[in-house]
Amino acid sequence: MNETMCTLARLAAVLSSPGKKRNVRVSAATQAGLSTSEDKHTSDDTTCTFQTDTAAGYQIEPKHRRLDRWLDSIVAFSGSEFTFLLILALLLAWAFAGIRLSHDENWQVGISDVQAILSYIFDSFLMRQQFNSYDEALSAAAQLRSRAASHKRMLLQIMRDKEIGRSNTKAGVPGAWMSFEVELPRETLFGRLVTRCAIVIGHIVAICVYWGLIAVWLGFGPKNGWSTEWQLYMNSATSALMVFVFSFLANIRERHSEYTKVCLDATFRVDSYLESKLRGITSDHLTNEVVEITPPEVNILQRAIYYYADVIGTLIGIALLLIVMIAWLAIGPVLHYNSNWWLLIGTYAGLIGLNDGFVLRNVQAKLKDFENVQFDQLASTDEDLFAIINEPLTKAEPERSSISSRISFAVGNVCAHELTVLTGVLVILALIAGASALRWNTSGTDPLQMMLRSAS
Repeated sequence: MNETMCTLARLAAVLSSPGKKRNVRVSAATQAGLSTSEDKHTSDDTTCTFQTDTAAGYQIEPKHRRLDRWLDSIVAFSGSEFTFLLILALLLAWAFAGIRLSHDENWQVGISDVQAILSYIFDSFLMRQQFNSYDEALSAAAQLRSRAASHKRMLLQIMRDKEIGRSNTKAGVPGAWMSFEVELPRETLFGRLVTRCAIVIGHIVAICVYWGLIAVWLGFGPKNGWSTEWQLYMNSATSALMVFVFSFLANIRERHSEYTKVCLDATFRVDSYLESKLRGITSDHLTNEVVEITPPEVNILQRAIYYYADVIGTLIGIALLLIVMIAWLAIGPVLHYNSNWWLLIGTYAGLIGLNDGFVLRNVQAKLKDFENVQFDQLASTDEDLFAIINEPLTKAEPERSSISSRISFAVGNVCAHELTVLTGVLVILALIAGASALRWNTSGTDPLQMMLRSAS
């Protein structure tokens, strides 16, 4: 009986584990003290370039399971320049093929199904990408706070020794103090081009143009008798757009992740070098303290969203994706690979993709807000360090947000709310009910898929 209860308890723990945010508990690697004689710079330098060979940079702890590491490699590849350019080339090839095949229903339905499948796959990859970024950001913030605490302790010791006239520290040695100048990496030409495209695509004018074209398409509805071909025009166009957007988003996120890692590495090296220098001055040998970050409490609905997101962004979600694809391929011969077979996967993936889009936006906003809180605390600690040495801390003036940015943030906040995710689920149920009323025929499924593209 006890063994059965223990088994059930373990099973319940496993089933409830997805979506549970765990505490981050980590300390920065303690650096060895660096004597003044080892410091490779001239005494009259005000800004120096220092040797970073011995300074500890930013390192990500590798995951224990090989399957996790492989999956992360696949996620990184999905956001690579090669993948983005390949998808862009295939989209152009499809568009040029439409010169001859524009009236072929298979040409139009094909892009719709491809979009649904790719969106389904990219949803899982983007979710995993988001969780990886969150874990890495919290770990980095905790390590920086850990080392900052040591900086504060040693700076206070130096200031106390100076006040009482003690000379056991080396703060008065020429070259003991300096300012650092580290040049952060610059974006590549491709990166700058993609960033510019992102600004254009996300501008309020581009959004208005998009909905304006939707209105124009609706205006041609009566003239075309609301025909299936008329429906497929918009379905195909929005499907091609969504393929581009998902690959574009994956590439931007991957490049941003890599850029952030390089910037963090530069920051870690400066911090490590400063720690070594301070330890050499103060002869401090205490290890860096452990910093623990506790995730915030969330309501039941948000916990359910995290649960779903964790499932689709982990190995479980990838396994479910493979099972669905295998099942769809298996029933192909039964349905003779007809249009219903193609529409089946397109509709299923479209419905799941619509929900995943809302979930992805919600998770991104919630996790990013918590990351910002941690780095705000780190910034506050840095202000304390500057106050100790009586140095002014120069702060960049906040830029005034444009109208487009303010509207984008407002819409983003609405879309990120957990009630919006719940509303999305209700919309999906309504779409299913509408398609059922139309008996799931081709002309009934096409507008369903079109609405899915537009809503996404």
